[in-house]
Amino acid sequence: MPTLTRPLGSLSEDFHLSRRGLAGMVMFAGYAAAGLSAEADPIHTDEAGLVTEMVQLSSGIPAYLARPDHRGRYPAVIVVSEIFGLHEYIRDVCRRFAKLGYAAIAPAFFVRVGDPAPMPLAEMPAIIKIVQAASDKQVMGDLDATIHFLQAQDYVEPSRIAITGFCWGGRIVWLACETFPQIKAGAAWYGVLQRPKNDMTPDNPIDLVQRINAPILGLYGGADPGIPVAQIDAMRAALKAEGKPSEIVVYPYTPHGFNADYRPSYRPQQARDGWKRMLAWFKQHGVA
Repeated sequence: MPTLTRPLGSLSEDFHLSRRGLAGMVMFAGYAAAGLSAEADPIHTDEAGLVTEMVQLSSGIPAYLARPDHRGRYPAVIVVSEIFGLHEYIRDVCRRFAKLGYAAIAPAFFVRVGDPAPMPLAEMPAIIKIVQAASDKQVMGDLDATIHFLQAQDYVEPSRIAITGFCWGGRIVWLACETFPQIKAGAAWYGVLQRPKNDMTPDNPIDLVQRINAPILGLYGGADPGIPVAQIDAMRAALKAEGKPSEIVVYPYTPHGFNADYRPSYRPQQARDGWKRMLAWFKQHGVA
C-alpha cells in the first residue's frame, strides 16, 4: 500500500489536537483530558457477562483486568496504553477483548510518577515528564510481572498470550515481542520504530529485529506526521532480511491515532479494518 508519512518530533505527537478538544479534568477511570474531543462519541462496551477488576502486579503497579464471567481457560491479551495511561479508552479496549473471549489486562505503567489521564493539554510538558520516567527496563519488568500474573491464573491458557498497544504502547509491543518468548503474537498500532536514543530508551525496535520471538502486525496511518515512510520501509526490510513472519499495513491518508475513538483523529473504517486484521492475526498465530 502507498505510504505518506513525516518524521517524529517528540512524545507529544501521540496526539494532534486543538484546545477545543478539551473536556476539562476527568477522574482516573475517565477519558484522558488531554485527548478528549468535544465532538467524539466514544465506543462504550458494557460489563455484562464480564468480570472487571483492578489487580496488583508483583512489580508494584496496578492493572485493569477484564475477562469472561464463565469457567474455563481463555487466551490473554496485554493492552499497552498511549502516553495518556490507563484511562477509559484503554479499559474499554480490554472489555472489547473480554466480550470476544479473551482475558485482557492493561498495566498502569506510569503510576510510580503520576497519572497522566486527568491532565489537560496545557500540562503536556508534565505528561511527557511522567512518560519519560518510565524506562524501557522498567516497562519490560512490568510486562514480565504481567505475563507471570496471567500464567498463574486458572482462567488463562498460559500458552496463548498476545500483546497490543497504541502509539507509545505500539513501540512497546515491538520491544515486548523482541524480549519475551511467552508472547505468541503482537499487534502494534502506530508505534514509533526509530527515535533518538538515551539511557531510558537505549534501543529502537528496528535494532532488535533479530530477537523477535512472535509475529507482529503493524498498523500505521499514511498521513501520520510522526512516522516517516523511511522508518516503515526500513523495518519491513529488516523483517524480511531476518526472515521474521511479520506484516505492516499502512492506511493511506490516515492520521496518527486512528483507532482512538475519543479523539478527532478517529477513523471508523480504518479502525474497524485494523481491529479485524488484529483478531485474524491472533487467531492465525494461535491466540484465540
